[in-house]
Amino acid sequence: MKKSYKVFLSGSFLSVLLFFAFPAQAVCPVCTVAVGACIGLAQYLGIDDSITGVWIGGLIISMIVWTINWMSRKKIHFLGRKILVSTGYVALVVGPLFWKDVIGHPFNKLFGIDKLLLGIITGGIFFILAIRLNDFLKERNGNKVFFPFQRVVVPILILGIISGIFYFLTC
Repeated sequence: MKKSYKVFLSGSFLSVLLFFAFPAQAVCPVCTVAVGACIGLAQYLGIDDSITGVWIGGLIISMIVWTINWMSRKKIHFLGRKILVSTGYVALVVGPLFWKDVIGHPFNKLFGIDKLLLGIITGGIFFILAIRLNDFLKERNGNKVFFPFQRVVVPILILGIISGIFYFLTC
């Protein structure tokens, strides 16, 4: 009963955030909330760490892009800004996972790499590719989206496909 209470509170908090309007971002808030919700759901359902890692990697990249774009809008520029922001988010997410021995268990490996770490790296790479694919599709269509919520659908679809591949690799 304790877990369902935490899931209910987390879901309620995320639902409240959806009522606030956000200006357009490079990676939209709905996409980030969807990725965050999927991470919590995956852990709750006991889904393989490689699949959870894909969504964590996507969330990390989303937060990096948000932060760098926010800094640009606020005219906060300094040498190494992108590297510092990227390193900071990766350290904030991956560091505690190492310290709590979530990453590094000898029996939790795929292709000789920790499943969660492999998923995070793969998810991050494919999330970046999804952002670029979305930008390419918009450019091909005269800077207009092909369909509503394309900015949300493309990254979620790509991460979903990668999750499906990891699912079949770990069966």
